[in-house]
Amino acid sequence: MIDKTYQPGEVEGRISSAWEAAQAFRAGRPDRAKAEPYCIVIPPPNVTGSLHMGHALNNTLQDILCRFERMRGRDVLWQPGTDHAGIATQMVVERQLMERQQPGRREMGREKFLARVWEWKAESGGTIVNQLKRLGASCDWSRERFTMDEGLSKAVLKVFVDLYRAGLIYKDKRLVNWDPKLLTAISDLEVMQVE
Repeated sequence: MIDKTYQPGEVEGRISSAWEAAQAFRAGRPDRAKAEPYCIVIPPPNVTGSLHMGHALNNTLQDILCRFERMRGRDVLWQPGTDHAGIATQMVVERQLMERQQPGRREMGREKFLARVWEWKAESGGTIVNQLKRLGASCDWSRERFTMDEGLSKAVLKVFVDLYRAGLIYKDKRLVNWDPKLLTAISDLEVMQVE
């Protein structure tokens, strides 16, 4: 008999575990060796926060496409990951250090501060991944990436140098938003205009 009300806590974990045990969403499985590939890379959410309704909508639409293509027999890779968010992450970690009355970025030095950022990423990055898993996202979780992973960083650097040499990236003069506290340029999106 079916219960009158849906109890997600009793159902979703069990189904998620079954999917994982069956490697249901793993790309490149031997039984799909001759299947035509289909790939989507999740526009990586920033590791600085939690998912919002926009993420839920976007990931639901991607999930629909991936599941549809799997049903059509294609070998689907839905690549999950998170973005390091640069200055935003730096600001969050610096704020945390200040609240805990610990030495700041300059006192720590670059290497120790970067190690602290990686610790923080391990803590908060898991929140986003767990939220995506709870949504039932049919990603290949064995291929999860982070935009500061060594391989990705090397690839970005190579492409940047190639684009520079091709004249598609250039140095020019432009007004930038300078943060006197962080001593760095910040994005237009991070500036609050006040008159």
